[in-house]
Amino acid sequence: MKTLIIEDEQRAARQLQNLLHKTNFEYQLLDVIDTVEDAVLWFGKNEVPDLVFMDIQLADGLSFEIFQKIEVNAPIIFTTAFDQYAIQAFKVNSVDYLLKPIQQEDLQIALRKFKKSNNANTVDPSILRELLASMQTPQKRTGILVKEGSGFVQIRIAELLYIYSQDSITFGVTHNKRYIIDETVDQLFNSLDDHKFYRINRGQIVAKLSIQKIEPYFNHRVKLVVENPRDQEFIVSRQKTSDFKEWMNT
Repeated sequence: MKTLIIEDEQRAARQLQNLLHKTNFEYQLLDVIDTVEDAVLWFGKNEVPDLVFMDIQLADGLSFEIFQKIEVNAPIIFTTAFDQYAIQAFKVNSVDYLLKPIQQEDLQIALRKFKKSNNANTVDPSILRELLASMQTPQKRTGILVKEGSGFVQIRIAELLYIYSQDSITFGVTHNKRYIIDETVDQLFNSLDDHKFYRINRGQIVAKLSIQKIEPYFNHRVKLVVENPRDQEFIVSRQKTSDFKEWMNT
C-alpha cells in the first residue's frame, strides 16, 4: 500500500509510522511532507498514492489549500489537534479523521473503514474550497490564560511580543515577563489575528509590533531583531521569507 504522510511535526510523523507498524498495516512510505507548497509540488510530479495521512495545520497554512492548487485523487485520512477542524474534515467525506495525539485503536478503526470503502473514497475538492473559505475569517481571541504560580491569570493578546515552543512547552513573552501557556503553537496561531501575528517557523510566532529590524541570513532566509528576545533567535524559514516580507508591508 503506497502511503504518503503530510505532517509538519517530525515527532508526530514518527509516531504515526510506529502506530502503523504496530497495527500490521502493510505499506510503503513514499514520503513525509511538511508544507502546502511541497505537497503541491509532490502531487504534480508523482503518481497518486493509495492512501494519504494529511495533517490539517501545516507549516505554511491549512492543508485544504493544497486542493485549491492541484487535483488530489487519493483517499485521505485527516489528522488534527483541533476538534473543530476534525469535525469539519469528517463532514467533507474524507475516509476518516484522527485526533492528535493519535491512539492505536482510533487508527485501526480508520484503517478498517478505509479497507471497507475499497480504497475508493476521495475528498470532494469543491466542498474543501468552501470549507477553506469559511476558515479564512475566524473570530480572533483578545485574551489568553497563562500559568502564574499554582494557578492561571489572563493577559491580553495585545501584550504578547512573541510565542515560542521549547522542550514541548509553549511560552509567551511580553515586554517584561515570560509566561507558560497551556496550548500548542498550532492551537494558538489559529486563534490569533494574522494581520498582527506571523508564524515565522514551526515553533515561533512573532507580533508585528515587536519586530525592530530584519537582517539577511543564510540560505535566502532572514533574521529578526525583536523586542525582549531573551535567549531566542528568530529565523524566518526559507519557504516563508517571501510571504513574510509581503506581510510586513501590509
